Amino acid sequence: MSNVKTSTDSSEPAKTADLIVEAIVENITTKQNLFAALDKISPAHTIFTSNTSSLSITEIAKATTADRRTRFAGLHFFNPVPAMKLVEVVRTADVPDDVFNALLDVTKRMGKIPVACKDTPGFIVNRLLVPYMMEAIRLVARGEASPEDVDTAMKLGAGFPMGPIELSDFVGLDTLKFITDGWRETGIVEPKLVEPLDLLDKLVSENNLGRKTGKGFFEYSGVGGKK
Repeated sequence: MSNVKTSTDSSEPAKTADLIVEAIVENITTKQNLFAALDKISPAHTIFTSNTSSLSITEIAKATTADRRTRFAGLHFFNPVPAMKLVEVVRTADVPDDVFNALLDVTKRMGKIPVACKDTPGFIVNRLLVPYMMEAIRLVARGEASPEDVDTAMKLGAGFPMGPIELSDFVGLDTLKFITDGWRETGIVEPKLVEPLDLLDKLVSENNLGRKTGKGFFEYSGVGGKK
């Protein structure tokens, strides 16, 4: 921990950084504004990465210079980061082998297991996981199964450590809605996979966002607590 330094001014550490990992709000304009500012003060060799789970790395990188875009990729860590080994290393068409290999190496030195993916919507995990969670909610919305039974079925029948409804609460129902709304508006994912859900919209509008608010599909004992 003696090697760790903190700052509330992102420009200061950026002046000497070899690698920058952005993990701010999931809003492309906000991310672009940050990277545009950092691009002006960071050394030419600095690699920029975003921890976004759903936004296009290529689009975020457009806020920077052409040279920087050859050193701009995605590093998507999974929550909770101390416990989860996986990191998706997202490579755009502009990123050369040496930069990509450097990112694979640094994630391994962090004790993580990297997987490579092109800059496709949702990358690997969320591209498969988000439609799965949405279909689970549709089952509940249609009255075909309870949230508890959907989760039990997938845990015992498919060997998942967490059911899709509980996982939706864990991720945040607002986050799930944000991702699916974005994919639907841009048309980059099959529309039927991300059709709007009245039940999801209702819970979000009521600020019942899951674990972080103490209630979503399930109620939790204290914000962020157990069911």
